[in-house]
Amino acid sequence: MNSPKKICVVTGTRADYGLLLPLIKKISEDSSFELQIIATGSHLSPQFGLTYREIEADGFTINSKVEILTRSDSAMGVLSSMALGLVGISSALSELKPDLIVALGDRYELMVTAQVALMMQIPLAHLSGGDTGSGTYDNTIRHCVTKIASLHFVTHEDARQRVLQLGERDDRVFCLGSTCVENIKNTPLLSREELEGSLGVKLQEKLFLVTHHPLTMGDESSEDELRELLNAIQKYLDRGDVSVVFTKANADNGGQAINQILEEFSNSQQNAFLFDSLGRLRYLSAVKHAAVVIGNSSSGIYEAPYLNTPTVDIGLRQSGRAAPTSVIRSAAISNDICEAVDRALIEDFEGVQMIYGDGNTSGQILAKIKEMIGAPNLSAKEFVDREIK
Repeated sequence: MNSPKKICVVTGTRADYGLLLPLIKKISEDSSFELQIIATGSHLSPQFGLTYREIEADGFTINSKVEILTRSDSAMGVLSSMALGLVGISSALSELKPDLIVALGDRYELMVTAQVALMMQIPLAHLSGGDTGSGTYDNTIRHCVTKIASLHFVTHEDARQRVLQLGERDDRVFCLGSTCVENIKNTPLLSREELEGSLGVKLQEKLFLVTHHPLTMGDESSEDELRELLNAIQKYLDRGDVSVVFTKANADNGGQAINQILEEFSNSQQNAFLFDSLGRLRYLSAVKHAAVVIGNSSSGIYEAPYLNTPTVDIGLRQSGRAAPTSVIRSAAISNDICEAVDRALIEDFEGVQMIYGDGNTSGQILAKIKEMIGAPNLSAKEFVDREIK
């Protein structure tokens, strides 16, 4: 009898874990595989809610916890975190000896994981490649990881075409949708009353759910964008029928300054509340009950539409991602944000066409992994020339 193939899932944030969860469950339930998990990044930080506990609460064993965050979130601080990650993740993978690594997205923890996979010649399966955005180095990281990864599981056809443009083989790029749909379908969400009890707050008639991450490239100021957003939100708080739930920015450079501004604003407002992390259940429940999701998080594009909640997507960060029509784009200017929010509050977005799959993405991904994991020279890369039009 053949020994189970070892698949190591690397997760660095509450966001990527939520999207990886359906696949993690499928791997754990399949006797052909042995699941391994490496938790790193903000999962291990008290500042971001120690979200590794959510992984354990879901019943999974974390095989290795790799601490990488430093006190500084400057560019040098992030580089220091990457250096720690290079040492820690390589040590963990050297001990675990997986047959395949699975990771998702575009963060610097993933960049480090891909570098280690390349040097150790461990095949890497990458989820959500081929997307685009602006104002951050995520684009560059995402495409760099694509050039290292052996298997590519993209969320829509435009992304597949971009991955192929990067010189990847057709038979290793699979357009299977996003696992976010499964999370929504398979998670019994809290009622509004249960959500209020779990959050420990009384919500007004309209709930605004806000997440604003820093920009890491370009001339735009993350703090200036945030202040424009808060100026807009203040107008709705002054009406008295709106509560605002903020979740903290991620661990990119500039995130600490954003979180400090959010803390000061929330402390000054009766109906504004800031949380380190809501966790998957409370977050999706908040999306369901929100009148609008606001900010520059990809969850407003991936998850909010499936819960019939409109999104006001602000600035450049998500500007290149394919989005359903319930996602309203806005410049990071207070008046423009208010116009977009007003539109979101009055338009009917029922029946919006969904573009990220039918809720069976993880099963299809695992079937492809099962088919490909034993292929000879899976980690070997060759560049496929494409005709330039």
